[in-house]
Amino acid sequence: MNTMDYPLLIFAIAFITLLLCEFVGGSFFTRRASLGEVKPVNIDIILTGTLTLLGLIIGFSFSMAISRYDQRKTYEEAEANAIGTEYLRADLLPAGDAMKVRSLLAAYLDQRISFYTTRDGQQLRQIDAETVQLQDKLWVAVRAPALVQPTPVMALVVSGMNDVLNTQGYTQAAWWNRIPLAAWTLMAAIAVCCAILVGYGARQFGAKATLLVLPLVVAIAFCLIADLDSARAGLIRVHPQNLLSLSQALRAQ
Repeated sequence: MNTMDYPLLIFAIAFITLLLCEFVGGSFFTRRASLGEVKPVNIDIILTGTLTLLGLIIGFSFSMAISRYDQRKTYEEAEANAIGTEYLRADLLPAGDAMKVRSLLAAYLDQRISFYTTRDGQQLRQIDAETVQLQDKLWVAVRAPALVQPTPVMALVVSGMNDVLNTQGYTQAAWWNRIPLAAWTLMAAIAVCCAILVGYGARQFGAKATLLVLPLVVAIAFCLIADLDSARAGLIRVHPQNLLSLSQALRAQ
């Protein structure tokens, strides 16, 4: 189980943890006050610098998540273009081979759409297995006529099939590309320090009403970053609109 695949869980954990950290900071101030050890301190300067650093780290992480999301969308478009192009190039094959390649491409297209839409782990493993089998069949289907007639036209068909297979690999690599755990750890550590300082400062300056602001804002930011970074969970996901459009066009033919 990867916790980062559950954005709402990230929100709950971050919110509760930061609230507790603020309570710890407030308790530390109360204990020092009871001992008569509280002295004027420019806690606001320290807090401002720490919050600024936290904002920068969250901004960088959000940028990383957005770039990965855009990359997944780009490769979905590339897959649809490669499959559609190879479907047209199948006309260059002998009639029997062309029909076989088109049939396999249609089945392959359905599997790629399922890859983007499924959330079930067992079903995903089945999709991956069937995708590999279809890729082997597609390669054999274009290799046989290309060996019989090694012409520039056949080379074009083989090149198109190579693009179909490569784009699937690029897509899979993009879905595996996640925000490093070190970045999450750094964000969490800085957020904890900020919460402790906010709790301490709220007791010192009598602004207890602001204690909910930091946990809520940071928890929302963490939830959004986790949602963007997770390719299959959450609300923000890549919709295979190009693959679906291609599927509808092929069925219309």
